Amino acid sequence: MVAIQSGASFAKQLFPIAGPEGTSALRVFFAAAILTIIFKPWKARLSPKGWRNVIFYGICLGAMNIIFYFAIARIPLGIGVALEFTGPLAVACFTAKKKREFIWVMLAVAGICLLLPDIGTSAESLDPIGVALALTAGAFWAGYIVFGNKTGNEGSGGVTVTLGMLVAAAGIIPIGALSQGEVLLTPYALLMGLAVGVFSSAIPYTLEMQAMRNMPKQTFSIMMSMEPAIAAIAAFIIIDETLTISQWAAVALVVIATAGSSMSQRQKQVETLS
Repeated sequence: MVAIQSGASFAKQLFPIAGPEGTSALRVFFAAAILTIIFKPWKARLSPKGWRNVIFYGICLGAMNIIFYFAIARIPLGIGVALEFTGPLAVACFTAKKKREFIWVMLAVAGICLLLPDIGTSAESLDPIGVALALTAGAFWAGYIVFGNKTGNEGSGGVTVTLGMLVAAAGIIPIGALSQGEVLLTPYALLMGLAVGVFSSAIPYTLEMQAMRNMPKQTFSIMMSMEPAIAAIAAFIIIDETLTISQWAAVALVVIATAGSSMSQRQKQVETLS
């Protein structure tokens, strides 16, 4: 989460030059290239169902990336991530089975709400298209979690992430190239694109795949509730977006929700073993 939100802050600095679509194209190009070199995806041995899940995973991954970039080009990063979180939050709600698990979900919801502007003041200044795009990206984020969990059950996590990234690249790179053209080949765009690709995709998606292979979707989703808080902190450090008191309160709430979810998961494992 630290890596992906730092990369998002770098990406916003590239928007004036390459636009959201060009930045997204550079991101998936470098991420796919790096992951391909490391994991050698041509060695993959997946079942037909596994290939289908990888394709859907890649589609969700690509759509989530480019739509989210269009969103944060219109609204602040922290708010965009908070709105996008409705996707994984929905996964957590639908997979919660016990009352104590639902309590941690609701606590995470409270933290996310604190990251949103007050309804009577700055919420009116939010670009409605940006808000709609962030919510749409959240829907694809939910699909990324669901299909990522399914693909993680077959073969190497690194290989399936690479295959998904190649699917995403096949769809996004032509869009960015047609829209921005030679701008994407300038030294600054390539350097920043490399940084975005490494921090926003190559590192975090590999780590997330390993995480999804070793924990339930509900626990993974609640832990991801820290994403808006980390986004706000990264934006403050990198692009000087200041934090409000309510955002600091949200940080505390999502940390408590994450700790509570972890404790519940450990207790569930103890009950299963006994």
